[in-house]
Formats: sequence, structure tokens, C-alpha cells
Amino acid sequence: MSLSIIHTRTISGLRALPVQVETDLANGLPHFSIVGLPDAAVREARDRVRAAIQNSGFEFPQRRVTVNLAPADLPKESGRFDLAIALGILVASQQIESKHAQGLLSHWEFVGELSLTGMLLPVRGSFALAMGVADDKAANRSLVLPKANRAEASLTQSTQLAFAGCLRDVADFLASGDLSHSGHSLLPPLSEDPSNNPQANTSSGENDWSDIRGQASAKRAAVIAAAGGHNLLMFGPPGVGKSMIASRLPTLMPRLTQEQACELASIQSLAQGVNPVSWRQPPFRAPHHSTPARAIVGGGQPIRPGELSLAHHGVLFLDELTEFSRDALESLREPLETGEVSVVRVRERSIFPASILLVAAMNPCPCGYYGAKNLQRVCRCSPDRLQRYREKISGPMLDRFDMAVGLATVTVDELSKQDTDGPSSNEIRVTVEQARISQTTRQAKPNAKLSVSEMAPWVLLDQVGQKLMEQTAKQFGWSARAWHRTLRVARTIADLEAMDQIQIPHLAEAIELRRAMDIPQA
Repeated sequence: MSLSIIHTRTISGLRALPVQVETDLANGLPHFSIVGLPDAAVREARDRVRAAIQNSGFEFPQRRVTVNLAPADLPKESGRFDLAIALGILVASQQIESKHAQGLLSHWEFVGELSLTGMLLPVRGSFALAMGVADDKAANRSLVLPKANRAEASLTQSTQLAFAGCLRDVADFLASGDLSHSGHSLLPPLSEDPSNNPQANTSSGENDWSDIRGQASAKRAAVIAAAGGHNLLMFGPPGVGKSMIASRLPTLMPRLTQEQACELASIQSLAQGVNPVSWRQPPFRAPHHSTPARAIVGGGQPIRPGELSLAHHGVLFLDELTEFSRDALESLREPLETGEVSVVRVRERSIFPASILLVAAMNPCPCGYYGAKNLQRVCRCSPDRLQRYREKISGPMLDRFDMAVGLATVTVDELSKQDTDGPSSNEIRVTVEQARISQTTRQAKPNAKLSVSEMAPWVLLDQVGQKLMEQTAKQFGWSARAWHRTLRVARTIADLEAMDQIQIPHLAEAIELRRAMDIPQA
């Protein structure tokens, strides 16, 4: 038999698509070619595979070797095809031959990068690959991955997985049809979810809400943001705690469900990988203000998710908001409304989820001390310079924040307190989780994600509340978006107090948080 077919997977956006590795051995001068739209990393597999086969105790056939990666019009990238190519050559040259091999090859897929010694190296996107195999009910195949990807891929809770340390392990498995043969074994998935460790469910002592001194109004706004998923803008002088509040906000949010965690892990596995211990915790991303729009939204070749998608179901924090480029800020506008990012290239179109809680921080002026009540720090910014600074954020972008809150300089008395200032993250998270449960039971989503038609039954106002909203909207010239966002915030405040109806105090607090959007003011 001089022809073999091995099944494997490639990644396009978030999808793990099936690929067939067809290997043909023909007579003629020795030659090794790979076709099927491979990139440079795949073409270099010729040298890796040759050395891995020889160093694993096999012979590389001295014939004309042609490897086709089908479908031919689907781009192939990275070294994840090495294992399938090597197995195809070994099967086609009859160095792997048994009554079990052909049956196993039709029911298994193989993914892994080979070192020159024949050892399997970890591959990027193993979680997404494992999810793709598990979701492909029509193919009904299992997947072999490198042993180094075992912790990440096992988080899928799929039983259709096995893990190998080297090419020889996989070859012995195919030859014997046994998961443990001649001392070489394919490892099964890990059965225990490391995120179920109690220590993974609590905030660390180095990142607790009780560390924040003073700033009662800002902390209240952050709790509302966590409970309803509302975007928050903080402004104030340097060093007053804006970044500290933002970094601790994820500790107030409920743990991700299995479905949410799998969705996020599929995105993370395409970028920096998945941390098995914290994969059920909401993510926190804080890109530097020099980050370009492409890195925020996603893109490149091949297409990779950006900071927006890596913060899916978590917090995206933009510190020094006015220092971000205008392109980067304006690129956020559509994803904040739709909850997804669409990246289009000539050959492919990828859609990445991006349902985030946006938190931003900025100074009130270029020097940072406009309106500061500190006699040692006096703002000397001219009116023109102050106006140019404020105009760095467009009106449409500013309108997408649900709340804005100003922070004042913390007093010496507040800083010198030895005991903790208020409840811990774990205590507040109980209240936030109760509010989220109310929202999920009522409408199956957080308040911030409600459409206009969906929110109508849950934000009914009495005559006094309706009049208050109308007067406020006229006074401040609110847009329709501002009107509805204020009502959503009021609904969340009512949920925090376990109230079925929005009361005047809830509405008044939401209006005050929205009114502060005319920032920065003294």
C-alpha cells in the first residue's frame, strides 16, 4: 500500500476544521513535497518529519513522497500537521501495518508538532481543537494531542481525547490497537477540573476589594457595573485608586459557567493559552495605551483574536483613555453594541465573541490636577488645552459608557487606617451573584445586554419616575441610547436591593451616575 489517509484539524478563526492528510509514495528520484496551501511553517515540516522518523527508529522511504493537505483551498499554518504527516508516511511505507491500524485511522485524528528527536511539542489552540472534535458528531472521531497539552485540552471534559509523548508512542498504539502497549501509552484526559480547587474560587489576598481606601462613590459604581455588566468611566487625579478599583472588579463578578468558560478558553487557546486553575474566573485585560486598533480588535495573518475577545465575559480596562489612538477607541464602538468582532480578510472572515464590561480611567486634564482639592497641586492647563484634551474622546464613544464617576484625592486619615476598609471581594460577590441570578431568571441575560424591546416589561416607571426621566433627558440633551442605558442601570440597582420594581431612589442614583458623563468637571 503506497497511499494513506490520516485525519487531522486546522483552525480558522474559532473553528476547528477537518483536514485530510493524503500521502502517496511513487517511484522516481527521492523527493518530498507538501501541497494544499501550506504556509512556511508547514513546508518546513519536511525537515522536521524526516529527522523525527529516523530518530524514532524508522526508515524514511527513498521514494517520491507527495503529501496533500485537503481541502486544498483552506490555508494551513503552524507545525500542528507534523504528526499526521509522519504517520501518513509510515503507514504508506507499511512500517505501521496491522489488522488494527486501518480501523483506528478512520476513528482517530492526530495533531502535534514534532521535534527532531521524535518528541511531540505542544501546539497552539489545543482547547479549540478538542472542542471541534467533540462537537463534530457526524465524524465521530477521537483526537490525539501532545502530552504537554493535556491539562488544557482536558478542560473540555471530552472523553474523545488521548495524549502522547512521542511519535513512537502513537506508532505503537496504531500497530497494537491498545492504549498501553510495550510500555508506550497514550494518556487519557485528566478527570479532575483544577478550577474546582477551593483556593481557585476565592480572591487572593493580594487582590482584594477591601484594600481600596475611601472612594465610596466609585466603589458603589463598580459594584453596580459588576452586577449588571455596565460600562464604567472613572476620572480623577493620578494615584487616587482608579486602576486599583478596575483591577479588583473581576473579583466581584460571578464565576463563569461551563459554557462561558469553554467559549473563553477557545479564544485564549489561540493566543496565550489557558490557565487551568483560573479558567472559570472572569478575565481582566489591560492593554497599554500605545496598543494599535488591530491588536485591540483582532486581525493579522492568520487571524488572531484581539484584546476585546480575550476579555470576553470579563473586564477590558483602558487606563489613560485619552492617550489611546482615535482609531483604537472608535474601533470599540460597534463591538460594544453587538458583542462580537467581525474580522474580514480576502480569503476568510472570522467572527470572535466580545461581550465585555468596559472600564476606562482618565485624568481630568493633561496635567491631571484640574479641580483637585490639593493646595500643593494646582492645575495650570489653559482652557484651549483642556478643551483639546476632552475632545480626544468622541461623543459617540462617550455615549457608550453607562456610568461615570469622579474620584477625589484620598485623605491621609483614610490611608493611615490599619484595618480593612469595608467588605471583602468574597462578601460583595455574594450580593452581585444574587443580582445576576435575578436577571438570569427573569430575562436570561445581564441587564446591560437587554435590547430595547426586551427591557420594556422590566423597567416600568410610575408617573413620578417617568416625569423625572423626561425632565432630566431634556435638561442634559440625552440621546435615546443614554435614556435606555440609564434605565438599565436603575434596573440593576433595584436588583441589588432585591426589588421587583424600580423605585425613585434607584432611578435618581442611575441619573446621577449618568449625569456625571459631562466630564471632567470640578
